[in-house]
Amino acid sequence: MLRSPVLALALLFGSVAAIAAPSPPVAPPARDVTGHWRGSIDGMLRIVMHFERGADGSLRGTMDSPDQGAFGLALDTVVFARDSLRCELRRIRGGFDAHLTPAGDTLRGHWRQAGASVPLTLARGAAVAAAPARPQEKYPPYPYDTLAVSFPNTRAASVTLAGTLTLPRGKGPFPCALLITGSGPEDRDETVFGHRPFRVLADHLTRQGIAVLRMDDRGVGGSTGASRGATSVDFASDALAGVEFLRTRAEIDKRRIGLIGHSEGGMIAPLVATNWKNTTLDVDPAAGVVQVASADVAFIVLLAGPGVRGDSLMVLQTIAGRRALGVTEASLAREAEVARRAFAALAAADSAATAREMHALVELQVLSLPESARPDSADRAALAHSAFGTLWDPWMRWFAAYDPAPVLKRVRVPVLALNGAKDFQVTPRENLAGIEMALKAGGNRDYTVRELPGLNHLFQTCTSCTLAEYSQLEETFAPSALTIVSDWIRAKTGLTR
Repeated sequence: MLRSPVLALALLFGSVAAIAAPSPPVAPPARDVTGHWRGSIDGMLRIVMHFERGADGSLRGTMDSPDQGAFGLALDTVVFARDSLRCELRRIRGGFDAHLTPAGDTLRGHWRQAGASVPLTLARGAAVAAAPARPQEKYPPYPYDTLAVSFPNTRAASVTLAGTLTLPRGKGPFPCALLITGSGPEDRDETVFGHRPFRVLADHLTRQGIAVLRMDDRGVGGSTGASRGATSVDFASDALAGVEFLRTRAEIDKRRIGLIGHSEGGMIAPLVATNWKNTTLDVDPAAGVVQVASADVAFIVLLAGPGVRGDSLMVLQTIAGRRALGVTEASLAREAEVARRAFAALAAADSAATAREMHALVELQVLSLPESARPDSADRAALAHSAFGTLWDPWMRWFAAYDPAPVLKRVRVPVLALNGAKDFQVTPRENLAGIEMALKAGGNRDYTVRELPGLNHLFQTCTSCTLAEYSQLEETFAPSALTIVSDWIRAKTGLTR
């Protein structure tokens, strides 16, 4: 149910126990499931289900995923008979099978999605409050112009990209930033966990005199094509199409078009900006050979962008996420070694070794749980199978083998690289160091690398700084980080003169 492969791994490699919500149970109606039910997957992703009976006595229901900002998802099927419950939510290929306990206050079962199955226990409780306020989101009337745009990617059959172009008022042409989303199918606002960070970023930059283009990923929203089977090279060609579209607009200064990439987008931006004289996209991730057709790019902003090879990044992410869950250092050391072998096998496209190491990693993580919380062998096998299925995909295999350093060495334009100090998905120390080392080795003399205290992967000011906290925070994008980005772009494009 998580949007990006990186986030999916963070959930999958967390605690494999299903933990019921701690709210006190209320008196249940006799052998009935009507009412509100609350629990969580792996203690991190909250699930809420609401069941009621219609006038004809039929059972119907909805589901909330508060940590993803999803509320009121209508269940396609709800069947309850002989204490057994079965629910289906076809739009996400998900479902819940459970048994009502004798006390009538607990549903014990499994959540199914995309071929995987994980334990899930729901307890009776009050309905979850509505999603937190998002005070940084602004609504019309705006002090700038907003245009709905679309344009083709001429390098990809059947791909037309749709987006929003925001333009400052006054005399142009204006400098412009093209926003590039993180991994997984994302809309133009990069909507995730109930937040719309690109909407907030675009609003802030446009108020500072910087035009912004943000786009739906291929196959999302108004964009055509399919993201399934695509790699970062394909998404780089989409971003390149955006740059070329901007160069046709009279409102945009062709000499001052830059890129802002978040997470995977921070890996794609250098691909688009380098070697602009070539006319094809041809990337061999193992060799680091890159040929990317691009118009001139004036600057790059990397927000939590990768600075180390993909397999190394995924090991760092796995261990950081497990440490946040309180796993002992001794257990982490054992898990890290198995994770290294697993991701190295993935990078080498060795499916048998990847599957074997995924099973070994799940078994190690199960051992770190209290004995009472350990899933049975069938559940462990399902988790391992799901882990392998998540990994063995064209995007993941390409990402695991890709080293951003050779591309970063060829970047000649100004670069701003930022990471939150509390980011466990793209760990700041290793990735910022990798970015800085590559830029320096390549002779780039105009770069700024900063670790921002107290911020997570989404550049929110965090407290526990866990995955589950993303949706609970009202802040979408720390104002201090927004100011750093806009001030830097204004300085590099001459708006401060």
